[in-house]
Amino acid sequence: MDLVRGFLTLWIVTMILFSLNWENAEGRHHPPKKPKKHVPSPSPSPSPPSSKSPGVPSKPPPKKPGNSASASVFDVTSFGAIGDGSADDTPAFVAAWKAACAVDSGVVLAPENHRFKITSTIFSGPCKPGLVFQVDGVVMPPDGPSSWPKADSRKQWLVFYRLDQMTLNGTGIIEGNGEQWWELPCKPHRGPNGKTIPGPCDSPAMIRFFMSSNLMVSGLKIQNSPQFHMKFDGCQGVMIDKLSISSPKLSPNTDGIHIENSQSVGIYNSMIANGDDCISIGPGCSNVDIDGVTCGPSHGISIGSLGVHNSQACVSNLTVRNSVIKESDNGVRIKTWQGGMGSVTGLKFENIQMDNVLNCIIIDQYYCMSKECRNQTSAVHVHDVSYRNVKGTYDVRTPPIHFACSDSVACSNITLSEVELMPYEGELVEEPFCWNAYGSQETMTIPPINCLRDGEPATVGELSAYECR
Repeated sequence: MDLVRGFLTLWIVTMILFSLNWENAEGRHHPPKKPKKHVPSPSPSPSPPSSKSPGVPSKPPPKKPGNSASASVFDVTSFGAIGDGSADDTPAFVAAWKAACAVDSGVVLAPENHRFKITSTIFSGPCKPGLVFQVDGVVMPPDGPSSWPKADSRKQWLVFYRLDQMTLNGTGIIEGNGEQWWELPCKPHRGPNGKTIPGPCDSPAMIRFFMSSNLMVSGLKIQNSPQFHMKFDGCQGVMIDKLSISSPKLSPNTDGIHIENSQSVGIYNSMIANGDDCISIGPGCSNVDIDGVTCGPSHGISIGSLGVHNSQACVSNLTVRNSVIKESDNGVRIKTWQGGMGSVTGLKFENIQMDNVLNCIIIDQYYCMSKECRNQTSAVHVHDVSYRNVKGTYDVRTPPIHFACSDSVACSNITLSEVELMPYEGELVEEPFCWNAYGSQETMTIPPINCLRDGEPATVGELSAYECR
């Protein structure tokens, strides 16, 4: 009996101790903390330089089809596009555009793994803000002049008109099918081995933005245009970033990006190789910033031509910096016609690498497309132009620096600093050429330039008639 009582007492004590220990253990226990919600930081926008011209719009956030905003994505295949490279998908693109245009942040989507053929079309506004035209597949025009509909314009293909806050982007290709256009028998152009072969007439510009504002173009491959690849006319606030533009070296009039009558334009981080000017700046442009562009083969970066048919031309506040120009007929060029009026002022060329370039630095105020041009008493006034840290190699067939200014209206306030240009191969050519050009050297140039005149031209007091207002 005593043995049973002792065993029972021991069992009770054991249970009490076990209970106390369990309570203590529960008192020390903490429920697991909820994992912190990971909020991914937004991917940084491509970094156009902070010094971009005032008014250049910042990049809008990318539109991703398939997310919560998918209701505003209008896939052209849902509107009847076939995307086999032969069917005419124009009606489907027009229908998708109208639907996207009517909603905030609408997206016209040309999806990947398709080849869409569309004819000359004007995509017009006004539309709701935030409209995106997203090309992830291939978009192309009819193949050559013989396939071009007779009712369509032969001067332009894709036109975006009267739009605000619109983006053209994607991971796809806009293909111009330009080869047959380049061979049309109208304007002669240089062929292989220096031969002159026929060139284009009424060849369509590939992409044109007209009378639009706050535009963003990024990410696309644009290639083989019949004429200009991209053209901006009458636009305000344009951001171009990370484009690839290409056409063969001898393709005529295939300017990469052409701008005219447009203000506050930024062109950044892009690769352009083509048969004419890499970037061309026409009359009526101001506040243009070009940074991080690789250009060539091409005809270089050109301001002009300006003043044709005795017209007034005004270009101001343009900067080209941190760029490479290679295997090109020109580097940075200003070209004007005799008899023009107006001015080119406030141009800066900084940190530019030249690689086997003819005419690395050139001002040509005797630009002419025929043998019938004559010297005239009026000209576009070129002044306040600086070249800083321009280095590399030049093709010895021409002098690397060429300032040919008007007899009657001298170039003024040209500044050179750290300009070092060596022959790509062979010996140094004759010294740089200057005609009626005034300015200063902050450092000695290579090759030495002794032809630049000091001070101001005698005509400086009479130049008010040439200034742009």
